[in-house]
Amino acid sequence: MARISIYGAGAIGCYLGGRLAAGGANVAFIGRRGVGEQLRQHGLTLTHYDGRKWHVPPETVAFSTEPDAAAAAELILVTVKSGSTAQAAAELAAMAAPNAVVISFQNGISNADVLRSALPGRSVLAGMVPFNVIRRDPGGFHQASEGEPEVEDAAALAPFLADFTSAGFALRRHRDMLPVQWAKLLLNLNNAVNALSALPLHQELAQRAYRRCLALAQAEALALLKQAGIQPARLTPLPAAWIPALLRLPDALFARLARKMLAIDPSARSSMADDLAAGRRTEVDWINGEVVRLAQRLDGSAAVNERLTALVHQAEHSPRRWSGDALFAELGDANSSLRGIRRRDDRAGPH
Repeated sequence: MARISIYGAGAIGCYLGGRLAAGGANVAFIGRRGVGEQLRQHGLTLTHYDGRKWHVPPETVAFSTEPDAAAAAELILVTVKSGSTAQAAAELAAMAAPNAVVISFQNGISNADVLRSALPGRSVLAGMVPFNVIRRDPGGFHQASEGEPEVEDAAALAPFLADFTSAGFALRRHRDMLPVQWAKLLLNLNNAVNALSALPLHQELAQRAYRRCLALAQAEALALLKQAGIQPARLTPLPAAWIPALLRLPDALFARLARKMLAIDPSARSSMADDLAAGRRTEVDWINGEVVRLAQRLDGSAAVNERLTALVHQAEHSPRRWSGDALFAELGDANSSLRGIRRRDDRAGPH
C-alpha cells in the first residue's frame, strides 16, 4: 500500500507526487481516467526551470480513479480544484485512516477548513504551492517559476519530512498559514487578469496596462486585509504592500526592478487561463471571490475583484480576449473611487 496519496492528479498533484516518487517515496495517485492512461503509458517526467529533470517509469506509477485507493495512506495531499473540495472531504471522511495526515495544497483560503469540518479528530493542515506548473508532453509536468511548498507546521509532519527532502523540496513550515495564504492569494489575483488577457504570463506582466489592472485588484485586497488586521507574509523580495506601486511603473523601469517577478517560463500561463482554454470551471470564486467575501464580512467594497470574478465567469461561457487598456477601463468604471488612482497612474509615464 502507498504511504503517500495524491488526491487529485492534476498538474500540481502530478508534479508534487512525481517529485516525491522520484525521490524514493511510495506514492499513489488518484485522478481522472485520462490522466491515468497517460501515466501508465509514459510515466512521469518532471522538469524545473533551472534545468533539473526527474523521471518516474510508467511501470512504477500507481494510479487509481477510486477514492478508496487512499484508504491506507499515511499522508494524503489534497490537490483537487477548490470547487471539488467538499466532495473530496466527504470521500475522505468515509475511508481515510484515522491517523492519516491530510494537507490541502490548494488555492484559496478556506479549503483546509472544509476538510477539517469533514474530518474531525484528524490532522488536517493548510498548505500552499507558490510556483506554476505547466503540462507538457503526456506525463510531462514543468515547474515554471520559483518557490518551495509551504505548509502549516505540526508534529504530525515529522515522519514525512525526509520524503520531501529526498524529493529536493525545502518544505517551508509556518506556525500560522493564514498570512502566507493571503500573500499567495494576492499574487494569484493576477490569474484572472492573465486568463482574460489570453497571453502567457511573461507577456502579460511585461505590459503596464495589464499590470495596472492587477495593481487595482491588489490594492483593494490590501486595504481590506489592513481593515481585518491581517498582515500578509513576505513571499517576494518586496513586502506585499509595495507591489501595487511596482506594478504601476513604466515597462522599462518595471523590467529592471522586477526581474524575479518576470523570471517565468515564456510559455507559462495561469491555471485559470488553462481552465478557460479547456472549457473547465475556474477557481475564480476561491481567488478574487475570497476578496469579495472578505469585503462582505467587513461591510466594505471589493468592486474591482467582484468585476474580475464576473468577467471570468462570463468568459467560461463566452471567451473574450481583453486588451490591457480595455480591462483597466472596465475595472475603473466598476468603482468610481478608482479615478484618482488612474490619474496618478497616467502621470507615472507612458506604457
